[in-house]
Amino acid sequence: MSSPDPVLDANLAIALDALLAEHSVTRAAARLHTSPAAMSRTLARLRRTLQDPLLVRAGQTMVPTPRAQALREEAAAVVGSLRALLSPGTGVDPAGLRGTFTLQAADLVGAALAPGLLRLGRQEAPGVSFRFRAEELEAGTALRDGRIDLEIGSIDHVDPETQVEDLVGLRMMAAVRPGHPLTEGPLTPAGLAAAPHVAVSRRGRFSGPLDTALAEQNLRRRVTFTLPGHLAAMTLAAHSDVVCLVPAALPGAAPSPLTDNATALGLRLLDIPLALPPLTVGMAWHPRHAADGAHRWLRDAVRRILRTPTNPTT
Repeated sequence: MSSPDPVLDANLAIALDALLAEHSVTRAAARLHTSPAAMSRTLARLRRTLQDPLLVRAGQTMVPTPRAQALREEAAAVVGSLRALLSPGTGVDPAGLRGTFTLQAADLVGAALAPGLLRLGRQEAPGVSFRFRAEELEAGTALRDGRIDLEIGSIDHVDPETQVEDLVGLRMMAAVRPGHPLTEGPLTPAGLAAAPHVAVSRRGRFSGPLDTALAEQNLRRRVTFTLPGHLAAMTLAAHSDVVCLVPAALPGAAPSPLTDNATALGLRLLDIPLALPPLTVGMAWHPRHAADGAHRWLRDAVRRILRTPTNPTT
């Protein structure tokens, strides 16, 4: 039967390093903020453990034995490794990152993030790749299991372990093609309700907050199409008379990249004359990634893209 492994005491390694560096019990004690008596007891324990006197008297000083001299560099290296192991993590150099980040987001959010992530990846972290998944997974479970690294969008699931950060507040606007009848005068609730609409819903729902606001004024809109993503809905609005709802920056705020595709399609954005609930885009991640340097770079990149005006890709 094999004997159990001996118990390792990291404090002995630290004391050995101090004694071999100082060649003095008193100075080693001061270095480690302990008493000379306690350091003398530790030296005696080290002598018993290593079966070597380590430091011996030579007049008024102490000199290391050959065994102590052989251990000097190794002891310093061990203590350095212990300090690195037990120190808070430091920031990483994005240029040295390698690997793939998996993000889950709606198509409109993914389209808004992709150009910025491409630009920041090229400039700061060229070894990083990005994989976007549609909103197909239960985010809390997928974050916990590591199937996705970050969820971006309207974070509505309740999971006490998930960390959530709000990124930007938005409002919904009505997007229509140039020359649409709704652009000929001030938009009214009745005019908005009378126009044909395309709704965006992953679950195929025809109603939403706009319908609730219209119902309060005894109005009801006519939804002629329901599509699972905003990009398809905006494309349909650009080539027909249907109205599509698009998230946009709050009044007075910097333009949001979430409206870039609507602008590229030539859509006109109209203020909705109804009180609609605010929309918040945030990001969620599992706490095991909270202190990870690579994941912190990813979260900072998402912040910079969604909280600042868009820049041309380079």
